[in-house]
Amino acid sequence: MDDFFAPPPFRADEALQMLRRSLRELRPLAERPGEPVAFELGGQRVVELSVQGDAILARLAKRPARAPEWQTRTLADAAAVRDFTEAVKRALAGWDDDR
Repeated sequence: MDDFFAPPPFRADEALQMLRRSLRELRPLAERPGEPVAFELGGQRVVELSVQGDAILARLAKRPARAPEWQTRTLADAAAVRDFTEAVKRALAGWDDDR
């Protein structure tokens, strides 16, 4: 049977570029060049992204800190990338409430 409705194959490099664009739009975050790709909030690293094979290894800080405690996720499809973007948005909203 033909997989007419199958999603397109996941391309980690392309997905990383789209994820970087999405995170850049979240105003308080500032992208920092280098490997891994990092985003900071108030000078503290809160997101790290790197390509690992055919997936993206994404780390999100539980809260901004000099030495944050990380939550690590492997993003292997478009749905996981969308979920991670939403998790970052929720974290930013929660961190604003803590201030």
